[in-house]
Amino acid sequence: MADKATILVVDDTKQNIDILLGLLDGYDLLVALDGDSAIEIAQQEPIDLILLDIIMPGMDGIEVCKQLKSHEETKHIPVIFITAKTDEETIELAYDSGGLDFVTKPFKPKELLARIKTQLKLQALIKHLDNLSSFDQMTGIYNRRKFFELAEQQFAQAAENLCAMMIDIDKFKPINDNYGHPTGDRVIKAVAKTIKELLPQGAVVGRLGGEEFAVILTATWQEACQLIEKMRIDVAELALKSDDDCAINVTISGGLVKSNESYRSLDHLLKAADDALYEAKGTGRNKAVLRS
Repeated sequence: MADKATILVVDDTKQNIDILLGLLDGYDLLVALDGDSAIEIAQQEPIDLILLDIIMPGMDGIEVCKQLKSHEETKHIPVIFITAKTDEETIELAYDSGGLDFVTKPFKPKELLARIKTQLKLQALIKHLDNLSSFDQMTGIYNRRKFFELAEQQFAQAAENLCAMMIDIDKFKPINDNYGHPTGDRVIKAVAKTIKELLPQGAVVGRLGGEEFAVILTATWQEACQLIEKMRIDVAELALKSDDDCAINVTISGGLVKSNESYRSLDHLLKAADDALYEAKGTGRNKAVLRS
């Protein structure tokens, strides 16, 4: 059974809230009686849609919507305005502030429900398309495009302790050749899962293609060195088998570089990590080359 969508109802009138609560019994509902409370709830709770009154004491609905759209964590929440005001200026302000739809009071229950369902379907489609465009469908980690997008942000913002890792599965082609691509896919998934589960919050990991992965994270040099060594050990200990039950020994090689003022771009930093990776592969594999 699919999870219920969570709707935040924002209205200062108890009678209006009671009507909406009775109508929307198929959803999980949260209630705010004023604009400040609405913003606070939206920032703290996973909200799928907001029903927002325009005329409220203090901060009106137009300003509430503007503030929601100005914050990263709330800007993607769809807003449907519900108000007795029907003049063109108000309607224009509602849309200009970021609202996606407008329902006038007294509203028709079936019309409101239809508009809610439409917006929720659109948001589900947007999330699905974002997933397809951002994540590697085999491993569930970021794809190449999204990794570079997020890594560029980290590179631009990090003042110190930014580290880059390039990681490659050793002798992967023989795995595909000897055991088949389905087994090779399972190996890639297992390695990606191992890497991801070891990373601290805020780290960015992506599959750059084939059996190659990249990581950007903020950590001390000692922490980063310990982390890439832990990845190497945990991958080597994976108990993987082929379709015909043959044990498969998997190892990884890695390159780790700490950013400093000499690295003027993300590409420059990742190139240094990639050079370290290829040194690791050329000097025995199943090791990491560290360059501070």
